[in-house]
Amino acid sequence: MTNSNPLEHPLFKIISEASQELHQPSYVIGGYVRDFFLNRDFKKDIDIVTVGSGIELAKTVSSILPEKPKVQIFKTFGTAMLRAYDIELEFVGARKESYSRESRNPQVTPGTLQDDLERRDFTVNALAFSLNMEDYGTLIDPFNGIQDLNDSILRTPLDPDATFSDDPLRMLRAIRFSCQLNFEIDQASLASIKKNNDRIKIITKERIVDELHKIMLCPTPSIGFLLLEKTGLLPHILPELTALKGIEEQEGQRHKDNFYHTLEVVDNISQHTEDLWLRWAALLHDIGKAPTKRFSKKVGWSFHGHEFEGSKMVYRLFKRLKMPLNDKMKFVQKMVMMSSRPIALTDDHVTDSAVRRLVFDAGDNVEDLMTLCEADITTKNPKRFKKYHKNFELVRRKIVEVEERDHLRNFQPPIDGEEIMTTFNIRPSKEIGIIKEYIKEAILEGVIPNEYEAAYNLMIQKGKKLGLTPASNSTDKN
Repeated sequence: MTNSNPLEHPLFKIISEASQELHQPSYVIGGYVRDFFLNRDFKKDIDIVTVGSGIELAKTVSSILPEKPKVQIFKTFGTAMLRAYDIELEFVGARKESYSRESRNPQVTPGTLQDDLERRDFTVNALAFSLNMEDYGTLIDPFNGIQDLNDSILRTPLDPDATFSDDPLRMLRAIRFSCQLNFEIDQASLASIKKNNDRIKIITKERIVDELHKIMLCPTPSIGFLLLEKTGLLPHILPELTALKGIEEQEGQRHKDNFYHTLEVVDNISQHTEDLWLRWAALLHDIGKAPTKRFSKKVGWSFHGHEFEGSKMVYRLFKRLKMPLNDKMKFVQKMVMMSSRPIALTDDHVTDSAVRRLVFDAGDNVEDLMTLCEADITTKNPKRFKKYHKNFELVRRKIVEVEERDHLRNFQPPIDGEEIMTTFNIRPSKEIGIIKEYIKEAILEGVIPNEYEAAYNLMIQKGKKLGLTPASNSTDKN
């Protein structure tokens, strides 16, 4: 696909031929048309609207294509899909929609192209290219969407109150498009989102999270989250974040606004990683600060244990939003729990032992953790900013040195429980756990190297202190 001719791909001619055969006017609509005018990379999915049966059009297109691709039919929705030339095509009949207050699932009846474009969320998505022989390639733009594209404005084709109340997911889509395209939401639409924000409650958690993920993966996610907060949607979706908003002052002492700080951290980390779940960790790394905030004359403001509290909140948040409670959630929990650990290592006198423990606890995620902690540097003081980053560079070097020497990532103790039982001829017991922990601590503290012989000798010594006697075939390896 090139931007010189939006309909140069042979697929469009085939759809045009099928449409003529069925006497059904057909059009390319929506995101493909919008992105053509924005010179955005072509995403390999295209929506086709036909004045008639979308299912019959898909079947006819398939019959014309040499490879006769399988047509997936969704009768309930009157849509059909097929793949050809590594492109996914979705076919649907033009339709009118009417909504009830309690649901975003509309009553659908056949309609004209005008009817179909009217029900679109934004004018920039209510654009179409004709695939009909008599006016092939003609742009249909009933709501001045091209002008809105040129002005970088998101505006609804019809009354925004009706648009957003009928399908409240469109409020999130407005914010997501604003974030993705760097477009401004027009004032009437923005005011309508504020007015209708509580309607988001009828949207399934899965659809909400899908939009959140897309916002999170934008180059500057804060644009989306600031709009979510400004429109009043955020408290309905992520109250843990809005709880961080605001600055309190007591006896002349203030703390920073942890909401805006969090958004800075997310923007910072987004410059260094495309990892969705690491970005989520950045978004949630301070959520434990709201419930743990305390003030005392002696220490001022404190957030003691906020990492631990935050990690527990991650589980509740994921469960509420029906997000995966698997290794992805555990990764976010782990990053939140450990988010302050590397900061303690920036001290000039940090010990190898402390670095060993960090590498041991973080395992394969130590690099992600360091990326998160560096993103957490949001000071506006240039000297401090430079100093903190320089300190983290030193920590990174120490991590490499310790890892190369001690091999602690994905640590497996040189001595396992089976060997302890064999050596002392004992059954499973608490002594085995005591010896294993003793060896692990000795390695982390640097008392012994992470090697079998040193660990074996330490096992013998500790076992004797616990009153265990090595079997006759076991001897000290000193």
